Amino acid sequence: MELLGALSPPWWLLLLSLLALLLWATRRSPWEPRKCPADLTGKTVIVTGANSGIGKCVAMDLARRNARTILACRSRERGQAAVEEIRAATGNPAVVLRLLDTSSLASVRAFASAVLREEPRLDVLVNNAGVTGLPFAITSEGLEQTFATNYLGPFLLTNLLLGEWRGWGELWRLWRLLPAHSLLRTDLLKASAPARVVNVSSFRHSLGTADSAFLTGQRNPGGYDAAYNSTKLMNVLFTAELARRLQGTGVTANALSPGVVSTSIMRHFSWAVRALFSLLRPFMKSAEQGAASTIFCAVSEEAAGITGKYFDSSCRLALPSAAARDAALARKLWEASERLTGLTEQH
Repeated sequence: MELLGALSPPWWLLLLSLLALLLWATRRSPWEPRKCPADLTGKTVIVTGANSGIGKCVAMDLARRNARTILACRSRERGQAAVEEIRAATGNPAVVLRLLDTSSLASVRAFASAVLREEPRLDVLVNNAGVTGLPFAITSEGLEQTFATNYLGPFLLTNLLLGEWRGWGELWRLWRLLPAHSLLRTDLLKASAPARVVNVSSFRHSLGTADSAFLTGQRNPGGYDAAYNSTKLMNVLFTAELARRLQGTGVTANALSPGVVSTSIMRHFSWAVRALFSLLRPFMKSAEQGAASTIFCAVSEEAAGITGKYFDSSCRLALPSAAARDAALARKLWEASERLTGLTEQH
C-alpha cells in the first residue's frame, strides 16, 4: 500500500487532470454558426470589445453574413487592425471602427451620439467588452473601473441606443456632442425592430453579489475575482429587467455564458495564475468556439422572439442563479444604475 501511495500522483495533479477533462468535454457546442443560414444584408450590428478574442470572432461572423459591422474598441491601432483583418477574411467592406471605452461614461455618450446621428438603423447590439484581474480603482468619474467597464458602461450604452432615459438632462448632454444642425435619432434599436440586445455574461455570475455600492467603490467586493463575478451577475439582472421594460417593442434582450475560453482576458493576472491557465489552455474552447453562444443569441432563428433569458455555453436555455432571478434585486440595481449614469435627471 505504501508503494502504491508513493507511485500515486499528487492530489493537485489529479484535480488538474479532472479539470482538463471537464474543459475538453465542454469544448464543442451542438449549435454550429457556420451551419446557420442567417443573412444580415441591409442590417447593422455593433460589437463592443471587438478587436480580439470572442468579440473579434463574433464580428467576423456577423460581417461574413453581410452586416454593416461596427467594431467598438478602446484602441484605435488594435481596432483598425481587426477591421482590416475582418474585411480581408470576409470580403465585406462595410466593417468600420468606432472608438469606445465602456469604463468612461463620457466615451459611451460620445459613441452613442455618433451612432444615433450617423446610423439609420441598428439591428443587433452585442455588449461583449469586459475585463478581469484589474486592481480595485476609481475612475475620474467616480466609478470603480471593473464595474464601469463590464456593467455600468454597457447599461448606459444600451439605454442611449434605445432612447430609454427620462428627463431632458441626458438628451441635452447628447445634443451638446453633436456638430451644429445635426439631427439626433433617439430610438435607433426600437425603430429597427425586430432587434436584439445580447449581453455576454459568464457561468461565474452564480458566485457574484449585486450590490450597487460596488459601482462607486463605496464597498469592495473582495478582490478582482469577486468583482468580475459580480459584474457578470449584474449583466444577467440588467438583461432580465431590460427585457421586462421592452415588452411589446420588438426588441429582445438575452444574456449568455461563452464557457471557459482561451482568450487574452487573463492578461492582468499574476504570472502564477497565467502559468496555470496556460497548462489548461489546450483543453479550453478557442475564441471561435466560445463565440458560438453569442452568435446564437444574435442571429439564430431559434432565439428569435425569446427575451429575458440566459443561455449556457452550449447555446441552450439555462436557469441562472437564484440571485439572477430576483426581480426585486434587478429593479433595485436598475434604479441605482439610472442615478449613477444620470438617466433620471429632470433638468
